[in-house]
Amino acid sequence: MSQDATSEGDLRNTGMSLRHDREWDYELERIVEEVEERDASRVGLQFPEGLKRRGPAVADDLRELCDDDVTFMLSGQPCYGACDLDTYLMRRTDVFVHFGHSPMKESDKIIYVPLFSNVDPFPILEDALDELEGDEVGLVTTAQHMNRFEDMCDWLEERGYDVHTRRGDDRLTYEGQVLGCNYASADIDADQVLYVGGGKFHPLGLAMEHPEKNVVIADPVNNVVTIADTRKFMKQRYASVHKAMDAEKWGVIFCTKIGQGRMEIAEKIIEDNPNAYLITMDEVTPDRLRNFAMDAFVNTGCPRITTDDGPRFHKPMLTPQEYRIAVGDEPLDSLEFDTFHGTW
Repeated sequence: MSQDATSEGDLRNTGMSLRHDREWDYELERIVEEVEERDASRVGLQFPEGLKRRGPAVADDLRELCDDDVTFMLSGQPCYGACDLDTYLMRRTDVFVHFGHSPMKESDKIIYVPLFSNVDPFPILEDALDELEGDEVGLVTTAQHMNRFEDMCDWLEERGYDVHTRRGDDRLTYEGQVLGCNYASADIDADQVLYVGGGKFHPLGLAMEHPEKNVVIADPVNNVVTIADTRKFMKQRYASVHKAMDAEKWGVIFCTKIGQGRMEIAEKIIEDNPNAYLITMDEVTPDRLRNFAMDAFVNTGCPRITTDDGPRFHKPMLTPQEYRIAVGDEPLDSLEFDTFHGTW
């Protein structure tokens, strides 16, 4: 095997030989077929933040495979999930391709390319067995590893485990899938959950929403096994709530991204608090909020804005439930992780 194949992954079985990063299957043949079938002349391509740099090379490959009169446009809008569609570009194209996430908003115009990983999960699963207790385990993963989910279930069952899985709700595409804002697939009859995937945010959120479960993280990308520990995260959230308890002026953020708006929650806060002000934004960043003279903010949009970026904001940034704690409507020990459930 060539050095290129070993270092960047192998796409020989996809039928496409790409000139660029080969870790993912961009499903170019399917995109070309859709473009031809719909006689499309304008095609939009949207990539998540970590993959935007690969967009021009994918566009080059598609140009070579399509007629010369087809125009490909790259979305420069921030994208952190399938709930984060570039609706401006989508309205101005015949075909809109969203890379990196599974379907959430179905549309005849949108082609979802989930970018399944070809990383072998089984070596790290073998290591993770040392952290499992008993023979019942729930299994969850992200969209990038769903192509191996059934294989992982079979692998665990062959080793004597009773594997519990479910599809959470309408916001989720696959059985066993978790999102950064939805862990309903982990609502299973097992005291421990094995999360297979990169990063710690998903398993930390899972452990927060299901504190009664032991969450084992098997990360096949970084080749490490850990246990989800929410203590540091919880201290951070409690600290933010405490800082906001003396706040007088509140900025209530309504996110205008198509899959992140919770206007009924925002309106309820405004209705009950005369010192709360509704702020509509598409992209919520610390720099933008510095222009508002507020004592604290409530984020009704994506929970990850609060949990991932919370420490970067100049004033406390709370979830809706944390806000209710800060103003005295709920006790401090009731703090929960903020999630999205259901469809749009």
